[in-house]
Amino acid sequence: QIQGGRVDTLSYKTVSANKETVQKEWVVIDAANQPVGRLASAVAKILRGKHKPDFTPHVDCGDNVILINADKVTFSGNKWQQKKYIRYTGYPGGQREMRAEEMLVKKPKEIMEHAVKGMLPKNRLARKLMKNLFVYAGPEHKQDA
Repeated sequence: QIQGGRVDTLSYKTVSANKETVQKEWVVIDAANQPVGRLASAVAKILRGKHKPDFTPHVDCGDNVILINADKVTFSGNKWQQKKYIRYTGYPGGQREMRAEEMLVKKPKEIMEHAVKGMLPKNRLARKLMKNLFVYAGPEHKQDA
């Protein structure tokens, strides 16, 4: 609304979402033949809620994401042989590493979980957002979305 050449600020209130006003939906994404990084970036955006007009940075206003066919994702270049996932057991000399191709065989879900987690902020909200991500290696999922 414009009154007398200036904007009427009372009609433009910033809407901040909270736990009660957020509408969460379920999104099913097929990861088959998708590059890991590009897919993880899109999933992180949906989990965070940045695609919604009432996005609020400190509130879990994103949707729940079901990711199927996580065992069929792709990497570009030589990343299957060269990319290493490093973890630490907590014991001296306990640093373990696993190449991406080994990870696909042993823990196919963790490739996507690791990539999405890296694209979220490092705080309590991100740990809560990761509980809204459900990754399945095959085409079937057990959520009733």
